Amino acid sequence: MTGYASTQVLLPSPAPSATPALRLGLEIRSVNSRFLDLGFRMPDELRPHEAALRDLISAQIKRGKVEVRIHLESPDAAGLVAPSPDLLQHLAQLQKLVQAELPQARGLSVADVIKLSVQPPSEALALGPALMKITQESIASLLQSRAREGQRLSQHLLAQVTQLQALVAKAIPLVPSLVAQQRQRFLDRWQEAMSLGQEAVSPELAQERALSEATAFAIRIDVAEELTRLSAHLDEITQSLQNPPAREGVGKRLDFLIQELHREANTLGSKSAALEMTRVGMDMKVLIEQMREQVQNLE
Repeated sequence: MTGYASTQVLLPSPAPSATPALRLGLEIRSVNSRFLDLGFRMPDELRPHEAALRDLISAQIKRGKVEVRIHLESPDAAGLVAPSPDLLQHLAQLQKLVQAELPQARGLSVADVIKLSVQPPSEALALGPALMKITQESIASLLQSRAREGQRLSQHLLAQVTQLQALVAKAIPLVPSLVAQQRQRFLDRWQEAMSLGQEAVSPELAQERALSEATAFAIRIDVAEELTRLSAHLDEITQSLQNPPAREGVGKRLDFLIQELHREANTLGSKSAALEMTRVGMDMKVLIEQMREQVQNLE
């Protein structure tokens, strides 16, 4: 599911003579994916916290391609520290060493020098509590955004379930008459073939054999069982959407149910012996395919 959240906090300077206060910011974005794909973009100084952040996020988000961006920077230009002459000389020496080996390397810009002069201090390793706090705040905001989208998707899926239930209701009355028609058609063709045969066969034996074959054929094309299972799966989907599990997401459960719907619709189409039933099966498959794409967005 898609969503976005952003949180920032101003970190106080540990001492008046220390480097200026820093702003710690976190952005978390989520797009649709069947599984959880979690990626981070953060300063190297904060990399030691990645494992804890991954555990915190994965405990609350189960699906989606999630990207987390963390910023640690000075809040404004007024708070920048002027680079010392020693630092400038050191950077110049490093630049000469690099360009001696790599002549095509570009020189340091003013922005590069300023950025290097305000690198977060070694105390960045102690930013864990603040980082975890803004991460939790961002997750809460993201989950609210995803929940709103989930409500909209659920309503749309319920509308499609209603359409499928209408198609099942339309197909159920067709089953007895289609079976009877196909049984009678098979019986007529059998009798016609027997009347053209050269071997003498008693009418009673021919009729008994034709009736047996017609009954077997009618059983093969009877789709009442498939329609019953379709109704059961649709009821289960409705129940899952209206009362989702408290501890686990509904998305993977719906994935399975949609696969079962698709299986029954395929069987319905393959066993169909009438154009009207074939059309019902095709309409079902179109709706089920639409639901399959949308269900992948739900957690």
